[in-house]
Amino acid sequence: MGIFPDPTFDYEEGLVAIGGPLSVPVLEEAYSKGIFPWPQEGYPLLWFCPEKRGILKFENLHIPQSLRKKIKKYPVQYSRNKSFIEVIQACAEQKRKDQIGTWITDEIIEAYIEFHKAGYAHSWEVWEKGELVGGGYGILCRGVFSGESLFHRKTNMSKLALLKMIEDLQKEGLKWMDTQMVTPLLRSFGAEEITKKDFLKLLSRSQKQQG
Repeated sequence: MGIFPDPTFDYEEGLVAIGGPLSVPVLEEAYSKGIFPWPQEGYPLLWFCPEKRGILKFENLHIPQSLRKKIKKYPVQYSRNKSFIEVIQACAEQKRKDQIGTWITDEIIEAYIEFHKAGYAHSWEVWEKGELVGGGYGILCRGVFSGESLFHRKTNMSKLALLKMIEDLQKEGLKWMDTQMVTPLLRSFGAEEITKKDFLKLLSRSQKQQG
């Protein structure tokens, strides 16, 4: 018996649990059930499985024409899991439109570093002349990938990180990724919003296919 309740039930605003440790076993159970932590200032740790969920099916990936023309011109190099700590810290510091502060708290950073050491959290890095100019990270758990955050220090570098992330996941046999929410950036790449019911069905089916 696990820590979290059945995510298929209806929960107010998608909030399924409050409090608890951010340990590797707890995070593994959460992601395997389609639940993720979303800290909010002034409250205990909150865990969500929203009624609407963002996903990106790789068959529907759309690369904006303006970016497609520029991709090969960027003198960048890519890596994976080379600088996880720097990536998650940069994601926490990234300024975002209409967002005050960040949900990537010190507690989250510490927990996800341990999650990374356990093999679940992965980072992608974009480098230019030895400088980290963009990247992102996410969780690969039981054959399902959940994208967590992206950052850029130069124009379009978070987009390049996302494309490299998708390329690698496709090579590993994945057909889609959980984006949690659909931002304008993700929508421009083909992300869509589905119901929690459909998301949990997709999650279960993908986990079974991965064996």
